[in-house]
Amino acid sequence: MEDTQPKPATPEPSPAHSPAPTPVPSLVPSPVPSPIPSPAVDRIAVPTANHVEHLNVNQIQVVVRRCSSPNVTEETTYFLPRNPVVDAGTNTDPPVVCCPLLHRFCPCPPRGLLASLVTKVLLAAVLFGVVWSITEKECLPGGNLFGITVLFICAVTGGKIVSLIRLPKLPPFPPLLGMLLMGFLLRNIPVVTDAVYIDFRWSASLRNIALAVILARAGLGLDASALKKLKSVCVRVAMGPCLLEACTIALISHFLMGLPWVWGFILGFVLGAVSPAVVVPSMLLLQKDGYGVEQGIPTLLMAAGSFDDILAITGFTTCLGMAFATGSTWYNLLRGILEVAGGMVAGILLGFLIQYFPSVDQKHLVMKRSFLVLGLSVFAVFGSGVAGFPGSGGLCTLVLAFLAGLGWGTDKARVEEVVGRAWDVFQPLLFGLIGAEIRIMQLEGHTVGLGIATLLIALLVRLLFTFVCVLCAGFNFKEKVFIALAWMPKATVQAAIGSTALDMARTKDDTDLQKYGMDVLTVAVLGILLTAPVGALIIGLAGPRLLQKPKNLAWGTAAGAEGDSETPITYESTL
Repeated sequence: MEDTQPKPATPEPSPAHSPAPTPVPSLVPSPVPSPIPSPAVDRIAVPTANHVEHLNVNQIQVVVRRCSSPNVTEETTYFLPRNPVVDAGTNTDPPVVCCPLLHRFCPCPPRGLLASLVTKVLLAAVLFGVVWSITEKECLPGGNLFGITVLFICAVTGGKIVSLIRLPKLPPFPPLLGMLLMGFLLRNIPVVTDAVYIDFRWSASLRNIALAVILARAGLGLDASALKKLKSVCVRVAMGPCLLEACTIALISHFLMGLPWVWGFILGFVLGAVSPAVVVPSMLLLQKDGYGVEQGIPTLLMAAGSFDDILAITGFTTCLGMAFATGSTWYNLLRGILEVAGGMVAGILLGFLIQYFPSVDQKHLVMKRSFLVLGLSVFAVFGSGVAGFPGSGGLCTLVLAFLAGLGWGTDKARVEEVVGRAWDVFQPLLFGLIGAEIRIMQLEGHTVGLGIATLLIALLVRLLFTFVCVLCAGFNFKEKVFIALAWMPKATVQAAIGSTALDMARTKDDTDLQKYGMDVLTVAVLGILLTAPVGALIIGLAGPRLLQKPKNLAWGTAAGAEGDSETPITYESTL
């Protein structure tokens, strides 16, 4: 006879440290389903064989059924906690959280953003402790290292703040304005000035290193293929306005500001360069939207800007060597020419040297090439001053960087990236130190007024002559006006070479030379403050109104197919 008595069910063993589920065996007919608890109610009555169990919302009901015969079904009910008190990952009891909200935003141990901030503060503290233990007073308020660190942090912060200023349909303001203003504020706040002290020799050395970095970057950025295909309009735009503005400023500053002729030309070549830090981002923004692309205006201005800067730096270094040379005028002129020739020869030799050394089969090729370019650039700038030929160092740096990049081909892009990172470090120092050189108490009102007048007259001459240079280039009237207006901003080159003459004058202990150098630096800073933000706004506002978007839908294909042709493509030629 078949045994109809159910056998007691044995529940499966639970894992260690887990609460044993509560089994409730019951006998129910097979076709009758078990009631399903709802988690929406606080307590639910669960019928069993002889009694009623109450299910809490923090429990889960699990029903296990076994069929021992066709007519009898054995059913076992388990009540498991909804939130187990055992961590499934570590098989240990979870920590007791006293305040879940605080634990959510401030986990222990810290992670994410909080942990990153704590790590950076710890690294800075350790670095400060190591440097302080070596240099002692230099790291404390009033020391050079303390002043440089504070200036760097403030300059970076000022640049970030200015870059966050965005106006609709306008290019962003150049961060260098914030860096310049921060240095100016640190120098002219009485209490801060005493704490943030930087010796002029330290300041001059850091600015010269920044000059070497930016010259190396400019040399690597030159495009040899574009140089071969350089059309007459690009040559006129690159050379004509720079030379005419330099001569205009030399003439006006000689009669208005009382500068000697050679110092007038130094000021002229300092102000004659256009700033790629302002022009290039603005042109890229217009090019992205298609303004002036068919006519090639953004490409024209970006390509001509590099050669404009090189011409200005070459003229500046030549006049600088003449200004600090002793002897007759003809001897100084011959000396300037010899400095230019010597710088070019040294740059050619060093450029060919680092083309082949290190060889391409060596490890860490990019880092070695980057070190050689930067190291030789800094050596050329400082070594030329030690040798008594200060005008040859900048030209030597440009030539060696250009020839090295020409020999490396497409591999120079990775070296350019490393040099660009070095510039990211020295750019805040350069503009911060330039701003810190200006002291309101030492400025003379008539010097500022005459400097602004000289600058405005030179800008007017530059705008008119730039308009004349593009008369026969196939542009319409609005496009010519835009090119003239876009060829106005000044910033990077002025900051890089504006204080060089003052630094050299300080080494001579000559009061008159120091006055001339301070006048050059003052007008250079005024040029940055007046033309950089105004130029960025003019380019952003005038571009969509004076330039036109491509009307030929096949322009992109045509431009790509004809990009290697010798005939310049303009909007009129596509008609």
